[in-house]
Amino acid sequence: MCRILQLTVFALLATVGLAQDIDRNDIRGLDEQIQDVKKDVIDLTSELSRLEEKLLFPSSTQASFFVSLEGPDGFDLESVEVKLNGEVVAHHLYTFREIEALHKGGVQRIYTANVQAGNHPLEVSYIGRSGSGRDYRATASYAVHKEVGPKFVEIKIAGTESKIDFKDW
Repeated sequence: MCRILQLTVFALLATVGLAQDIDRNDIRGLDEQIQDVKKDVIDLTSELSRLEEKLLFPSSTQASFFVSLEGPDGFDLESVEVKLNGEVVAHHLYTFREIEALHKGGVQRIYTANVQAGNHPLEVSYIGRSGSGRDYRATASYAVHKEVGPKFVEIKIAGTESKIDFKDW
């Protein structure tokens, strides 16, 4: 009698274990489907952003401004302000991760706009701090010459030299 009871309990446990395996496999399959849907949503969002940018900023009038950092790693960029045609168009406060990315050679797009062909005054100011705690500030002006077609301008900040250089791409 005891042996029959043991076999019955074992059979029930095996059935429960098999049911759990099926449920785990189903859950695993569902998780994979969810991951596929997430990837599709990310791809669609990316494509939508590109289409939106093309619509809002056609290549014939597009002007983009990028910030890069050159110089020692001990300099922390705190903020950058960009004026185009005398109007403040961008102001950015930097996080630790953004500063770290700039030190590693990263470039940040700070502003994109529709700009008509012609000359446009650009003024850039920054505030930063060296590793020793010394504050640095600089302001520089540049004449952006926009022609028909996209325009890209790099704003190179050399922090501890209190210097800003500009480069047309």
